[in-house]
Amino acid sequence: MKQIELCARDDVEDGTILKVEVDDLELAVYHAEGAFYVTDDACTHGPGSLSEGYLDGHIIECDFHNGQFDIRDGAVVAPPCIVALKTYKVVPHDTMVVIETD
Repeated sequence: MKQIELCARDDVEDGTILKVEVDDLELAVYHAEGAFYVTDDACTHGPGSLSEGYLDGHIIECDFHNGQFDIRDGAVVAPPCIVALKTYKVVPHDTMVVIETD
């Protein structure tokens, strides 16, 4: 497993999203209800960037076709999306948002 530091925890206020590009990844970092979550930034349905979408609790709505995903597990919540979103395990850290990848 490889650990990747994405950003400072303070960079993402609760209820907001930050797009982070690191290595070959384009990711969306979410701070929702006191916890951090990370998914691919690209919507699985079209060219939408989820970091530009609308976060409501644990649900991200893509601003392109209004599809929705649960940021905790990537599950599709609303069409037109049908393919789940890739999520990343967030590793506990005092000051940074850190993920594990294969």
